[in-house]
Amino acid sequence: MVVDKKIYDIIGVGIGPFNLGLACLTDPIEELDVLFLDKSESFNWHPGMLMEYTTLQIPFMADLVTLADPTSKYSFLNYIKQEGRMYSFYIKENFLLLRQEYNYYCQWVVSQLATLQFSTEVTTIDYDEELQLYKVISRHTKTDVMVEYWARKLVFGTGTTPYVPEAALPIQNKVVHTSKFLHNKEEIQQQKSITVLGSGQSAAEVFYDLLSEIDVHNYSLNWVTRSSRFFPMEYGKLTLEMTSPEYVDYFYQLGKQKRRELLEEHKHLYKGINEDLINEIFDLIYSKKLNHPDVNISLRTNSTLVNSTVDNGQAVLALHQEEEEKYYKHTTDVVLAATGYKAVTPSFVNGLNKHLRFDQQGNFAARRNYSIDHKGTDVFVQNAELLTHGFVTPDLGMGAYRNSFIIKEITGKEYYPIEKKIAFQQFAVGVDEEISHPNEILNNTLEEVML
Repeated sequence: MVVDKKIYDIIGVGIGPFNLGLACLTDPIEELDVLFLDKSESFNWHPGMLMEYTTLQIPFMADLVTLADPTSKYSFLNYIKQEGRMYSFYIKENFLLLRQEYNYYCQWVVSQLATLQFSTEVTTIDYDEELQLYKVISRHTKTDVMVEYWARKLVFGTGTTPYVPEAALPIQNKVVHTSKFLHNKEEIQQQKSITVLGSGQSAAEVFYDLLSEIDVHNYSLNWVTRSSRFFPMEYGKLTLEMTSPEYVDYFYQLGKQKRRELLEEHKHLYKGINEDLINEIFDLIYSKKLNHPDVNISLRTNSTLVNSTVDNGQAVLALHQEEEEKYYKHTTDVVLAATGYKAVTPSFVNGLNKHLRFDQQGNFAARRNYSIDHKGTDVFVQNAELLTHGFVTPDLGMGAYRNSFIIKEITGKEYYPIEKKIAFQQFAVGVDEEISHPNEILNNTLEEVML
């Protein structure tokens, strides 16, 4: 066991965009010694979905740092300036970054920072009551060397895990999650029948990619979703104001049941499809059927997967048409599961369980300040607070705000100005305008008449 004798102010576990942004924003702060650990060999953001044409659904200003510190040397604009693409990007006149370019940008940032350590899997974390420090044990994934680190504060940014519904488990050998699409694309296109399951942006991107080559490989292509239609992402400016500190405050103070109901209602705000892509899919289907009338393309909504099995080497899906309330079967060679991701509590926190807050389902119970320890001062999370902070949790555009907030909570100083109000609209009832009963306004009116 190798012992790192330095006591770090912050150890971050996981190096995705959110903790990478935290590494950028803590880098200029001389009073902080920080270290970030990740079991991956290198930074590679959703490599299985980096199709050449795909873009982020947020503007380039939602990079790792700009919304917290526009002058940071780790901004996207500085990156393209250093790469000699500033004027090309300016002429391009598109605020939405190509996903590949965003990945290259993050990798460039990684190359600038000395506080990141890859191929390092955190295995256990314990709290030393006497020292009031956290002991972090890691294993180097290539050499198996164990290292002991010590930290005053922790920030977990381990991300989410690809989710496949339970009803698809009987055919798991026929299922490929979209997160691994490009790794398996060649094999997928050798099948005679392909079915995309799901309705979000990933489903649409994969469907479009396969649709573009359907006449080359001659497979049938199906898209099945339980949604009532192929919902576009909402981009109205007043709707976008919900991606704000005020809405996080509002959502956080609601009751648990109301928050869960709202998350269901808000799915089209963060799980919808880019409207341009929806239109491009329609136009491409039109073109393919015009030039190849026998091409086999099927799109089905209102269809919930309830069971599955393998028969004669094919996947057989039992689906329920929600509006007709009828069951039907669908046979395919491979299922592409665009069924999203779920938060999973990492096993390395087992030694900390008595120090951390969990809800009844075993999820981290984050406070408004993103802490999950009982003291509310030591252990913070990134992208694990969906149930408490709402749909903005995975939004890259809120990463800089959350990191500024966490830095302030850890240091007691507001190194980066934290916007408390950005929305024109008001979400919550003000203290001075609340009434206990609707008839209360009648009483006031009656008193005025009598006077």
